[in-house]
Amino acid sequence: MGDDYNDDTSTIVEYQNFVQFKRQQYLRGENFNTPTLNFPENLSPKREPLKHLLIGSPKAVTSTIHRLHLVGYASTGDWSPLLPTANPDEVMSILIRQILIQ
Repeated sequence: MGDDYNDDTSTIVEYQNFVQFKRQQYLRGENFNTPTLNFPENLSPKREPLKHLLIGSPKAVTSTIHRLHLVGYASTGDWSPLLPTANPDEVMSILIRQILIQ
């Protein structure tokens, strides 16, 4: 029974050493022999701006910006300042994101 314990312990130590080695390789930026993906020109991912526009009362717009921040979609600082609209008591805020399009 003691030999099984020693075998398990040495396996764990070997695994920890392997993980540490791979972590150091990654942090040094070494090549992992990962194949390079070559996309045909028409399948290459492209970035396209996507504009989000919130329009409503200052309270509703601010609340929505904070809610989107809480769910991790966009930082509150990514949005434009509240901008007045032609309607009284109404503001707007704009967020522009770059999304991948294939």
